Amino acid sequence: MADTLTITDNRTGKTYEVPIKDNAIRATDLRQMKTGEDDQGLMTYDPAFMNTSACRSRITYIDGDKGILEYRGYPIEQLAEHSTYLETAYLIIFGELPTESQLKTWIRDITLHTMLHENIKKLMEGFQYDAHPMGVFLSTVGAFSTFYPDAKKIFDEQSRKKQIHRLIAKVPTIAAYAFRHSIGRPYIYPDNDLSFAGNFLNMLFRMTEPKYAANPVLERALEVLFILHADHEQNCSTTAMRSIGSSHVDPYSAMAGAAAALYGPLHGGANEAVLRMLSEIGSLDNVPGFIKRVKAGEGRLMGFGHRVYKSYDPRAKIIKKTADAVFEVTGRNPLLDIALELERIALQDDYFVSRKLYPNVDFYSGLIYQAMSFPVTMFPVLFAIPRTAGWIAHWEEMLLDPEQKIARPRQVYAGSARRDYVGLDKRK
Repeated sequence: MADTLTITDNRTGKTYEVPIKDNAIRATDLRQMKTGEDDQGLMTYDPAFMNTSACRSRITYIDGDKGILEYRGYPIEQLAEHSTYLETAYLIIFGELPTESQLKTWIRDITLHTMLHENIKKLMEGFQYDAHPMGVFLSTVGAFSTFYPDAKKIFDEQSRKKQIHRLIAKVPTIAAYAFRHSIGRPYIYPDNDLSFAGNFLNMLFRMTEPKYAANPVLERALEVLFILHADHEQNCSTTAMRSIGSSHVDPYSAMAGAAAALYGPLHGGANEAVLRMLSEIGSLDNVPGFIKRVKAGEGRLMGFGHRVYKSYDPRAKIIKKTADAVFEVTGRNPLLDIALELERIALQDDYFVSRKLYPNVDFYSGLIYQAMSFPVTMFPVLFAIPRTAGWIAHWEEMLLDPEQKIARPRQVYAGSARRDYVGLDKRK
């Protein structure tokens, strides 16, 4: 049986055979379906890309119904248990797990680029003391395009590789400087003797000690969170990275746009909304009443449900275990009991189960970040650091895909018909 779709256009009575490949049809194949010479052809109308594939990708696989997330074919559960962030970033960007020598070279190349140009520091010092760290982050990333003009050589493989090293290495430093700036503390230079996560914690929290040593449990928890957030297929910010990058701009400018997309409360700010919800509930006694109000349409259960996942988000399961380890070190977050009770009720209540509302990655991640002394303003920045690997991988994949052109969606025009200009004195 041929993989085709037979479409009968009831406007004209004509029948068309449209090829099916990878369970998809090409939207441009619909253009042949016209009612007359002046007709530009049929289009698909898909607000928010609910069922439209804009690319072919080999990076991340998600099966939302089964709760599966894989990077380059490797289950997220195995990577979170055995890998490190830098090894996972290598996998996402280059397609295979590195050999021992490749990993050593990769870590060395990243480590060599952790410092920021001193003029970047001056730029960051110019922000208002209470500037949101994410605003500082995306502005600084965008400014890199003026410091590294060689980044415009996007079809030069060696130049691309250098920008990859720079971005992976420098985003934790930018994030840490933005944090220190927001609390009025001096910037801490990178310590290249430490791990990726350990060095980040050093730049955030080091005070007067000559050498900072992070708690190994917290350091590993941050590694796991970075692995879980490294990529997530064609989400809002990744789509922004690809769309901006399709104009052949440098990767810093494209990533500034991706970070801006992540800044939004529906994307990178979702775990902050969970914490705010838990704080407003206040105590275990108030949970049943809150659930009742949600079911009556008087509120939202934040951290539940996902555009892609229609079962338990596999990242949420891993984060829940990570939270237990973190709280043994930091002490139990008082909001955890409220979160656990919300989850228990929601997973048993047909209202939520029938709507396939299960905990997502944001439900527990904010509790961990809060326990590790991060202010909520840092949450989207903590998302952007690991997601840099995914953004870069998708940017490069898009550049090297011969089918890709500059992003330019169509629209369904719903405005006025043609009309003539009316002079100001004759307008009513």
